[in-house]
Amino acid sequence: MLLDDHEVIRVGTALWLSKESDLEVVGSFSTSGELFAALAKQRPDIVVVDFMLGPMEIDGINLIRALRVRYPECRTLVLSAHYTPATVSLALQAGSWGFFGKSQRLDELAAAIRTVACGKIYLHPAMAREVGVSEAALCKASVAAEQTCAFAHEEILSPREREVLRCFLDGMSVNGIAAKFSRSANTISTQKQSAYRKLGIKTDSELFKLSGSLRDSNTIGL
Repeated sequence: MLLDDHEVIRVGTALWLSKESDLEVVGSFSTSGELFAALAKQRPDIVVVDFMLGPMEIDGINLIRALRVRYPECRTLVLSAHYTPATVSLALQAGSWGFFGKSQRLDELAAAIRTVACGKIYLHPAMAREVGVSEAALCKASVAAEQTCAFAHEEILSPREREVLRCFLDGMSVNGIAAKFSRSANTISTQKQSAYRKLGIKTDSELFKLSGSLRDSNTIGL
């Protein structure tokens, strides 16, 4: 699946990849909301996402984390014009399986996707050198990334964020949760919103829709 809010890039990328006999583009979207709605129905092997979307969108590190926690079986490859060592390092730390710069040749993208599909982290050799990662380190990171997927649900939220969401799903108000844990309402509200960003949701109704999978995956310790 592809996610990019620039139609020319999105359509052009999908058209180019469609020429590859071993690759199939099963969805192409301009918003993170559309992507998550599609992922609820179908799980692709690879999700290629732009790092920067519109001002009202879940993007960047929060998008990568949300994909990691909600759909750990789908590997994320970032496709972005913001191709700097700092951005690449942050994306990998958040759970991306690779980073492809929009300044790279488009005919290299298929190879990047195949690399990630094989369970290996993809970085252009020049970027790997800039980030200070050797080929051996990339291999070790690939193994670590695979193992981390099993623990993504426990890692993504802090213990206090899990507490807040658990109580909220049990019907407690922000003030009630604050009184229960002897914290201020502002603190509880901040922890709740932080958890929402990590899960890639914006509203209470989205949390309740997601609650079934959260309980099943033990994301919030239920």
